[in-house]
Amino acid sequence: MKTPESTTGHASLKDREKVAERLLRASARHSYDPDRELDWDAPFEPGKWFWPPELVSLYDTPLWRRMSEEQRHRLARIESAALASIGIWFEIVVMQLLLRHIYDKPVASNHVRYALTEVADECRHSMMFARFLAKSGTPVYPVSPFTHNLTRLFKSTSNTACSLIFTLLCEEVIDWMQRLTFPDDRVQTLVRGVTRIHVIEEARHVRYAKEELRRQLAGAGRLELGLTRAVTGELGRLFVRSFVNPMVYPDSGLDRHTALRQTRASEHRREVLRTGAGRLTGFLEEVGAFDRRSRGLWRAAGLL
Repeated sequence: MKTPESTTGHASLKDREKVAERLLRASARHSYDPDRELDWDAPFEPGKWFWPPELVSLYDTPLWRRMSEEQRHRLARIESAALASIGIWFEIVVMQLLLRHIYDKPVASNHVRYALTEVADECRHSMMFARFLAKSGTPVYPVSPFTHNLTRLFKSTSNTACSLIFTLLCEEVIDWMQRLTFPDDRVQTLVRGVTRIHVIEEARHVRYAKEELRRQLAGAGRLELGLTRAVTGELGRLFVRSFVNPMVYPDSGLDRHTALRQTRASEHRREVLRTGAGRLTGFLEEVGAFDRRSRGLWRAAGLL
């Protein structure tokens, strides 16, 4: 009877261990304690953005052009809080998926050691986002009850490939936005510090997930591959629906329906999503995670 590791073959296992060993070394060199690295007591700086305006969902829409500068800043502040909220939800889901992935793996392997290192990273990230939310004085914006409960089912039943695609989808788009944020001196110093830490540590997580997804799909049978491609399409649609909580608009003093309609019709917003997902979509094409239907769902969602 084959063990879970032996199904991939000795050569693949050796590669997996080498990747994990390099990531463990990188983690030892570049891991951060946000409680010590960031100045949480410093006041926010007047006139600075909480998120680059070009990344705010309503940017360059007719509604945005009618908004005062104060309203634009308020929306950016609330959207940054919404992203921190979804970030905590996402990190919690990823931690559970990682622990499921390593449950039947050799506990002394580098692969498992790195997965546990990543869980520790995600714990710090979640606490960092929560502390930012508390300091920003904005509401917490959870995902919808439907998404919350659907994800409960997903994280309990998904195969490894689907779990990794979910992980990469959330990490890659947000990572692209944060790479624009932390060097931007128009943005609050604390926000820049939070995004810088997240970008540096998530780069390792992306590498781990991509290498493992490549391995999983290379050994997938026809049925598993078909299931993975079907779920990939639905994950794209779910991600875009959840990315910005619609309550950010009334909380910013805007009409919810008008703001949602203009956001969904915004070509600028679609370009932001397409560009943010660009590295991932190319990778998913390369490893065979798309079929015609899943590709169509991502295109309809604005990710392609």
